[in-house]
Amino acid sequence: MIEVWGRANSLNVQKALWCLGELGVPFERYDAGGLYGVNKEPDFLSRNPTGLVPLLSDDGFDLWESNTIVRYLAARHGAGSLWPEDPGARALSEKWMDYQLGTVFPAFRDAVLGLIRTAAPEKRDPDKIAASLRATADTLVILDTHLRDREYVAGDSLTVGDVALGPTIYRWLTLDIDRPPMPNLEAWHDRLETRLPYREHVMVPYRMESPA
Repeated sequence: MIEVWGRANSLNVQKALWCLGELGVPFERYDAGGLYGVNKEPDFLSRNPTGLVPLLSDDGFDLWESNTIVRYLAARHGAGSLWPEDPGARALSEKWMDYQLGTVFPAFRDAVLGLIRTAAPEKRDPDKIAASLRATADTLVILDTHLRDREYVAGDSLTVGDVALGPTIYRWLTLDIDRPPMPNLEAWHDRLETRLPYREHVMVPYRMESPA
């Protein structure tokens, strides 16, 4: 049985949970991170020295880093679906995983910390949040343009690239912020919303937890 440690409203945990849901793989989830603690305890740290969530265990094989977990699960259980067998299609999908991790989320991070993880408005830094939102919009224009003639990031079907991006884009589209119109991105997200595992594991309340 696969086990996942991490709070259900964590963006990174949601990648793993949504992936498992799409693959139809049974799993058990245990609360960890944020207000739940656990992730700083010696046993957790012996298995994941970063002290971050998620942590996945597959019959004793421990793995951390959310995008790596998604790759592992898709390669093991979703070859030909979430994990394209064609090397070109797989590279295109994985490119967007890296774009989420290395470009989109670093731009969005200050907005997430300020608007989601800082409950008291008076403790927020409005200038830092505004700069983060402008930077995020710039990164997402590239994705919006890419999606102009595609159903999903790697073509006509859902892949790991979409799974990596979905929880981040859900927050971007549902926060009470000013956003430039991105019709292709919004249409892509509308398609995600038709998927039961996405609604179950990503479209959940995400305020307000301590960082983890």
